[in-house]
Amino acid sequence: MSAYAIGQLRNVRLNEGVVAYLHGIDATLGPFGGCFIIHGGPKEILEGTPRNDLVVIAFPTIEAARAWYASPAYQALIPLRTQGAEGEIFLIQGVDEAHRATDILR
Repeated sequence: MSAYAIGQLRNVRLNEGVVAYLHGIDATLGPFGGCFIIHGGPKEILEGTPRNDLVVIAFPTIEAARAWYASPAYQALIPLRTQGAEGEIFLIQGVDEAHRATDILR
């Protein structure tokens, strides 16, 4: 089942560290089957006031997402990202196509 790495980033500054991070991250994803499905971009606000840039990376499994985050290649990039962005990063398990909202009530 798919899993996702989510970044809720704020105060993003395109400094040398962030630029180097952007140049390096794509190469870290391939070995784990990861790909960007959301990478910032304009928002169409329907409710509330979002204060973060959203990044979503899809992986084939939660194990692949964990392995990517823990990989030496990605770990080496984290200090570059934090030179120019603050925020939360987390992994979350996806649901299958048969999932219904009431499934969480079980």
